[in-house]
Amino acid sequence: MGTQGHMLECELRPGKQHCQSGTTAFIARSVETLQTLGLGGKCLLRLDSGNAAADNFDAFGDHYFIVKRNPRRECPEQMLALARRVEDKQDSREGKNVYTGFFDHFHPGGDQNRPCVPVAFEVIERTIDIDGQKLLVPKLEVNTWWTDLSCRAKTVLDLYHGHGPSEQYHSELKSDLDVERLPSGRLCANKIILLCAMVAFNLLRHLGQEVIKRAGLAPQKINIPRWRIKTVLKNIVYCAVRLVRHAGRIELHFGKRCRWSEVIQDIAHSFA
Repeated sequence: MGTQGHMLECELRPGKQHCQSGTTAFIARSVETLQTLGLGGKCLLRLDSGNAAADNFDAFGDHYFIVKRNPRRECPEQMLALARRVEDKQDSREGKNVYTGFFDHFHPGGDQNRPCVPVAFEVIERTIDIDGQKLLVPKLEVNTWWTDLSCRAKTVLDLYHGHGPSEQYHSELKSDLDVERLPSGRLCANKIILLCAMVAFNLLRHLGQEVIKRAGLAPQKINIPRWRIKTVLKNIVYCAVRLVRHAGRIELHFGKRCRWSEVIQDIAHSFA
């Protein structure tokens, strides 16, 4: 969660379990945890098409959401005709027409007893391929998302495509913290290990943000919004230091060649 990628909840599941099984309760628990944090405003919940079940919408609460929708039941040609009616055409290359907008007549899960939820759409019509070859039959691509955001459809698309950094956060958890292959053969033990990894992940993420706040003390230029976990481990955690207790005080003694000593000491004093 957040622009720095802190972990709010984690759940280890058996490989045979469907992605939607238990997801409604997991979302409700995550939303409840968000409320305990006392954050200002609403959060944006972003889910893939495997979690587009109607029951999940009841667990979102007052938070915004973007849920990928699978348009397998709709005819692409019919969706193109509806998109052309909206007439919100995006700039693109020759032979490629991109239409965006909203549909307001769809019910989550196809349940007519539920109120309609706006659906942001992106319909792409290709009459010329990327190599310049004209197509006899236009190639159609339809993407749709459930959302309650009151903004342009293009903004909804950009917000959903922002899940790319979230995949990088998963990569940092698995590779930088080396929890891609959990050590135990028992699921309950691996769940505990994953929870411990979540605590370590958040601590290292917060430590990286504290370093960025002290960019003026750093021995190198820092002009990025966040550090990778691997960078925090390499520059800060793996730094050699001696802990000395003397005259009722606890001090950190660094080597003469330690480049990050000023940053580490300032962070240590702030939490002392």
